[in-house]
Amino acid sequence: MSAEPIRIQDRDVELLERLADARNSLFDQISRRIVGQKETLEGILTALVSGGHALLVGVPGLAKTLMVSTIARALNLKFHRIQFTPDLMPSDITGTEIMEEDHATGKRVFRFVHGPVFANVVLGDEINRAPPKTQAALLQAMQEREVTVAGATYPLPNPFFVLATQNPIEQEGTYPLPEAELDRFMLELRVPYPSRVEEEKIVEETTGDLEPEITAVLDAGDLLEIQRLVRRIPAPKLVVRAAVALARMTRPADPSAPGFVRELVNWGAGPRASQYLVLGAKARAALDGRPMADLDDVKAVALAVLRHRVVPNFAAEAAGRSAEDICRQLVEEGRWMAVEV
Repeated sequence: MSAEPIRIQDRDVELLERLADARNSLFDQISRRIVGQKETLEGILTALVSGGHALLVGVPGLAKTLMVSTIARALNLKFHRIQFTPDLMPSDITGTEIMEEDHATGKRVFRFVHGPVFANVVLGDEINRAPPKTQAALLQAMQEREVTVAGATYPLPNPFFVLATQNPIEQEGTYPLPEAELDRFMLELRVPYPSRVEEEKIVEETTGDLEPEITAVLDAGDLLEIQRLVRRIPAPKLVVRAAVALARMTRPADPSAPGFVRELVNWGAGPRASQYLVLGAKARAALDGRPMADLDDVKAVALAVLRHRVVPNFAAEAAGRSAEDICRQLVEEGRWMAVEV
């Protein structure tokens, strides 16, 4: 059965055209500093226009920090980087109250000093190196978009976007994020090594004396308008049902789960995955200038949405199957796309 016809307003069509043009201009600006990594950049932009957060996984030296700071500059957003270390305290992220003397009255008063989390784009570098209490301070800010210090609540800037990084090869002395906290991230993005041609270009461009200038394409107000536009993009019933079906197929106890999921998975993705599959699909459609999300959009974001939400069991470990392998097989088999409306 075909999806029901859905239309968006004419002004939204104009906004979509502007967004598609802005996206191309944005990539032009980013390419002045970043070579390749188009898929990763697409993922970051998808999360950004969706109002979600992203977790980047990649070895050191792949320009993760430069990538994020360049995007922030191209969007004219305030950017802060936090280097997570084992001795980092929650107040080092959120801020703290200090006592100072009021020169007018001579009395001592407390004044709140904002921490680095008060920015539009926050890069949490190697988030798994900080203890759980410090990780929780950032994750609370991600969820509530505010921080509470000494009984007072302070709203975070809007828009607010957190990009956290993890090093997949060095786990000694780290504090891995629990599954419930990983679920706060809309996407997990893998940053691959560059190709040979890309690496040669990187070396040529970074060993010279030229510093490329980045021109802002959008600003915070534009981004907020885009985030609202993404929410207004229609998702046909077919797309919603397919997204829900895909998320449910990752749960071994669900009747729709295929045999390999029942055999290899301990815990599957929760309802947040269904929400982010649809929201990510809407964002992909909007970035392409299309007025409606489709199944290909869901498929494009599926792996990034699911792989950090699926917990393999000992059988999977013994068979050498990772969460990514399981999710990739589930997405590629396509059973979730054959749902009835």
